[in-house]
Amino acid sequence: MSISNKEYDKMTKRASPNSPVLLDCFKAFLVGGAICCFAEGLSQAFKKTTMTQDQSKTLVLTILIAITALLTGLGVFDKIAKHAGAGTMVPITGFANSIVSPAMEFKSEGFVLGTCAQMFHIAGPVIVFGCGSAAVYGFIIYLIQILR
Repeated sequence: MSISNKEYDKMTKRASPNSPVLLDCFKAFLVGGAICCFAEGLSQAFKKTTMTQDQSKTLVLTILIAITALLTGLGVFDKIAKHAGAGTMVPITGFANSIVSPAMEFKSEGFVLGTCAQMFHIAGPVIVFGCGSAAVYGFIIYLIQILR
């Protein structure tokens, strides 16, 4: 017995409730904003020391990556992401989570073939396309400078 597309659509609509879009957007905005405010607060605090702006930015990114990796490993980041949605995907925290999550998932397969091999499973394409785009952009800028 086969089910028609209309019947299947009706079944899925009954089984999956509508999500509160405005509330989800508000939560994402609050959490994403809180992450950014935390990062900016760290940056401002580091600028008051003898650090340069570049050193401050590097340290802030390193701290955000470390905190996200730790929270992902402890299972806390996923609970926050469940409620905050896209708000937790501020680029650097989302990237750190996308590296640690597969590594945690496959740790039972061993260190080399599990954790290390699967670490870039999700983030790998992002790295490849990011580096590729940077190379193309750099080449275009190089050509423009030569042709001037």
